[in-house]
Amino acid sequence: MTYQRSQLVKVVRSRNPYVTRRKHNLATFVVEMFVFTLYAMVHLADGVVTSSFCVTGSNCSASTSGTMSFHLAPEYSMVCNATTEQLFTNTTVLSWTESVTVAIETLHVAMEYIGLNNLDWETVLIYWILLPTAVLYILPWSMIGSLYVTAIIIHRYGKKHNLTDPFAGDVWLPARRMASAFWTIQAKFWHAHEIHGLDKLPTHGPGMLVYYHGTVPLDFYYVLAKINLVQSRPLCAVADHFMFNIPGWRFMLHTMGVTSGEHEHCVRVLKKGNLLGLAPGGLREALFGDENYRLMWKRRMGFAAVAKEAGVPIFPMFTQNCREAFRTPRLGKRFLEWVYEKTRMPVVGIYGGFPVKLRTYIGDPIYDPNLSAEELAKKTHCALEDMIATHQKTPGNLLRALLERIPVFRSQKNV
Repeated sequence: MTYQRSQLVKVVRSRNPYVTRRKHNLATFVVEMFVFTLYAMVHLADGVVTSSFCVTGSNCSASTSGTMSFHLAPEYSMVCNATTEQLFTNTTVLSWTESVTVAIETLHVAMEYIGLNNLDWETVLIYWILLPTAVLYILPWSMIGSLYVTAIIIHRYGKKHNLTDPFAGDVWLPARRMASAFWTIQAKFWHAHEIHGLDKLPTHGPGMLVYYHGTVPLDFYYVLAKINLVQSRPLCAVADHFMFNIPGWRFMLHTMGVTSGEHEHCVRVLKKGNLLGLAPGGLREALFGDENYRLMWKRRMGFAAVAKEAGVPIFPMFTQNCREAFRTPRLGKRFLEWVYEKTRMPVVGIYGGFPVKLRTYIGDPIYDPNLSAEELAKKTHCALEDMIATHQKTPGNLLRALLERIPVFRSQKNV
C-alpha cells in the first residue's frame, strides 16, 4: 500500500480516528510529526527506526511483519485504524539514507497539511529573511545620521554668525540648544526616555558622570541634550579617538564639548566648573559586553585620578535596557575581541535600533578626599554594579524591553 503525499493527508484524516477527531488541532498534528521525525533522526547511527503510536482502538489495518519500506514508514505510523486502546510499536530496519528520506517525507506531509507546500520560497527568502536582516543592520546608521544632523545644525549656525572657534563657549549655546532639542524629541518619540535623579547634579559647579557604556551610548546623548536644555550649559564628554577622524565630526564634537580624554584636559574642564561624562569601559564594554550588563573596566582608574585631582564628586549613571536598543552578534565575538585588543579597530557589526523603553538613573554623589584613586574607582564600580542590580533584570530581554513601554508590563525592577 503506497500513497502520494496528497493522498496520505486524505487517508490520515479519513481512516485514523485519532487524527480525525483532532484534524483542526494544528498543534497536535505538528507535535506528532515532530516526534516521529525526531525518532527517525535519533536512530540514524544504528540504522533503526522505531515508530510508536498510541491509538484508541482494538486492531491495526497495517501488517507489521518483516521489513517495511521507508515510503510506508510515515504512512504506517499514522494510518493504523484501531477500535480499542493499545500501544502498538513497530521496529523497522532502515539505512541512514532511508531514515533521512522518511524525515523529509514526513516534513512534506506536515507542510502540505498546513498549506505551506505551494509557497514561493524565493519570496520568503528575500522578503521575510534577507530584508529584515538587512534592516536590522541598516537601522544603526540612523544614529550616525542623527550625529550628522547635529553637525549640520552646528555648521549652519557657525556660518550664519561667522563663528570659527568651536571652543568659543557661550556663543554656541543657541546652536547646542537646537541640536539638543532634536535629540530630546528623538529620545521621547523612539524610546519614551526618562531621567531619574537629574536634580542630583549640581546646576553650577563641576561634577563627573560615570556611566555604563551600551553598544551605542545614545542614552548619554539624551542626558547631554537634557542638561543643555535644562541647565543651559554643556555636559562635556570623553570619546574615543576614532570619532574625531570621521569626516565632518571634529568641529561638531569640539563645539558640543567632547574631548578625547587626556588627563590634563579633563582636569582643566572640571576645574573650570563644568560637568564631565565618561564610560571607563569604553569601546571594549560597548562592543563585547552582553545581556548580563557586566562592567568591563579591567583596571582602569584614570577617571578616579582625574576626579581626585580636580576635587569633584562622581555621579554613577546607568540606563535600563540600553543594551537592548542596539546589539552586537555573538558569532565570532572572541576572535573580534582579540582583533580589537591587537589593533584597536572596532570591527564588530552592530544591529538593532529597537524602540525599547529607556530609563536613566543617576546615583548619589561619591566624594571622599581621603580615598586613593584605586579605592575611589572601586567604590564607583561597586555603586554602578548596585544600580544595575537594582534597575535591570538580567539577562536582558528584547521583548520585555519593548513591552515595558506599556505601563501594565512594567516590573518591580523599573521602580
